[in-house]
Amino acid sequence: MSKRPEPKPTTRVRCAIYTRKSTQDGLEQEFNSLDAQRESAEAYIASQKAEGWQCLPDRYDDGGFTGGNMDRPAVARLMADIEAGKVDCVVVYKVDRLSRSLIDFARMMELFERKKISFVSVTQQFNTTQSMGRLTLNILLSFAQFEREIISERTRDKIAAARRKGKWSGGRSVLGYDVDPVTKKLVVNAADAELVREIFRMYLQRRSLLDVCRELNRRGLKTKAVQTRKGAAYGGRVWDKPAVLKVLANILYRGKVRYKAETFPGEHAAIVEEGLWTKVHELLRSNGRAGGMLVRNKYGALLKGLVHCGPCGLTMGHTTANKGKDRVYRYYVCYKAQKQGWDACPCRSLPAEQIEGFVVEQIKRIGKDPALLSLTLSKCRQQLAQQRAEAERELGVVERELGRLHADLGRTAGDAATDGHAAARLTDLHQKVQVADDRMAALRREIADADAGQITKAEVDAALGEFDGVWSRLSPKEQARLMRMLVQRVDYDATKGSVSITFHPLGLRSIGQRVGEEVSV
Repeated sequence: MSKRPEPKPTTRVRCAIYTRKSTQDGLEQEFNSLDAQRESAEAYIASQKAEGWQCLPDRYDDGGFTGGNMDRPAVARLMADIEAGKVDCVVVYKVDRLSRSLIDFARMMELFERKKISFVSVTQQFNTTQSMGRLTLNILLSFAQFEREIISERTRDKIAAARRKGKWSGGRSVLGYDVDPVTKKLVVNAADAELVREIFRMYLQRRSLLDVCRELNRRGLKTKAVQTRKGAAYGGRVWDKPAVLKVLANILYRGKVRYKAETFPGEHAAIVEEGLWTKVHELLRSNGRAGGMLVRNKYGALLKGLVHCGPCGLTMGHTTANKGKDRVYRYYVCYKAQKQGWDACPCRSLPAEQIEGFVVEQIKRIGKDPALLSLTLSKCRQQLAQQRAEAERELGVVERELGRLHADLGRTAGDAATDGHAAARLTDLHQKVQVADDRMAALRREIADADAGQITKAEVDAALGEFDGVWSRLSPKEQARLMRMLVQRVDYDATKGSVSITFHPLGLRSIGQRVGEEVSV
C-alpha cells in the first residue's frame, strides 16, 4: 500500500492593513470610517487563512490626510516596515485609500515588486503578479487621480464664483471682523475695527512699519488671537513688520474681496475709508515696499547686486564700516574674499563712492559724446544678437531632447502592460516632457522679445543724452532704481585696473521711449 503524500507546509504571509480618510470629520466616533475599512480587510485576511495569511497587530491608520501626496505618518511607517522586511502583503479597502497620485502609486508598486510584496484591494479583485492585474491597477489609479483633480477644480471654481459675488469664502478671521456662526459672513467688530483704523493713521503719521510695531507693542497690544473648532490656536503674538504690513495690505478693509489679480465689491462693510487707504498705499509705494532689494538698500548703494569681481566672476556685496560716531564708509567686497580670506582674491574690496561716481560719470560722458553713443548702440545690438543666438542654440538642443523623449514614450507605452517597471518609467518620461515643453516655450518667448526689442539710435540718445539733466533731480532711491534699469552689470578687475559697464538694451529702450513721450507732451 503506497503512502499518501504529506501536505506541504503553508507559507506564513504577514499582512499589513492600511486605512485612510481625507478629513477628520467623524473620526471622534466610537466606530468610524477607519475602523470599517479595517474590519473589511480583517475579514478578507481571515478568508485566506488556509493560505497562511495572518493579520499584523500594528495599525497603519491615516485620519485626516489627503491621498494626493506621501506626506502621511502611517504611510511612512508602512514603507519603513516593508524596507525592514516585516511585511509580506499590504491590504487596503480600495486602491485610492493607499494613494490618489499615479506617480506616488507607481513608486510604491516598484518598491513592492522589488521587495516581493503582494498588494490586495478588498473591493477590487486583481493580482499584481500578472500583467493584466498591473494594467487594471494603473487604470484604477488614473481614474482616482482624475477624480481628485476634478474635486480640486470644482472647489476652486466654487471659491471663484463666491468671490465674484463678493462673498467671503472662509479661512481664518482677520482683525476687525468676526465670523457670524450662522451665516458665515464677516461682521464688523467695533473695537478691533478702531484698532485697524488707528494702525492706518499711525503709519501715515510715522511713515515707518517698524515705528508702528514699536508703538503697538509699547501699548501692550497683540495680534488677533483665534482658536479653531479643533482647538488649534494661532495669533496673539507681538507685532512685527510683516504683521503690520499684512493689515495695511488687506483689501477686506476696503469692503472688497480679491480673487487672484481681480477685486470685487464685498458683502461685508468697509472699515477703512477710501481716502485713508489711498494715502497709505501711495506712501507704501514711495517707501519702496514693492522692491525688496531697494527697501533693504539702507545706504543707497547705487550698484548693489550689479558689481562683479573680474578674476572670480562673483558678485561683490555691499558692506559698511564705522569710523567714529558720525562717519560710515561703504565698500563693495568680493564674496570669495569674504568667505575664504583676503588672500583668496586680488580684488578684495572696492570703495563704494569711488566706483559709483566713476560709473555715473561714464554714463554722463557717453551721453555727451556721439562716438561713444554710437559704440554703446553697437554693443547693445551685439548683446541682443548674442542673447538671441544662445537662445536659438539651446532651443535646438531642447527640441532634439524632446524628440528623443517622445520616441522613448512610444516604446515604453508598449511595454507598460507587461513590465512593472515600465509604468514608473512612463510617469517619469511624462514629467521630463513637461519640463522640456515649458523650457521650449520660455526660449521662444526670449527669441521673440529679442526680435521685438531692437534698440534704435534715437532711443539710446534719449536715454543717455538726458541722463545728466535728470540724475541730479532724483532721490537716492530713484537713482538706484534708474541705475538698475540702465545697467545690467559692472565688472571690476583690480589686476588690470579696469572697469567695464554692460547696459540693459531693453532698459535703455524703455527709458528712451519714456523721455521721448515727456518731450512730446
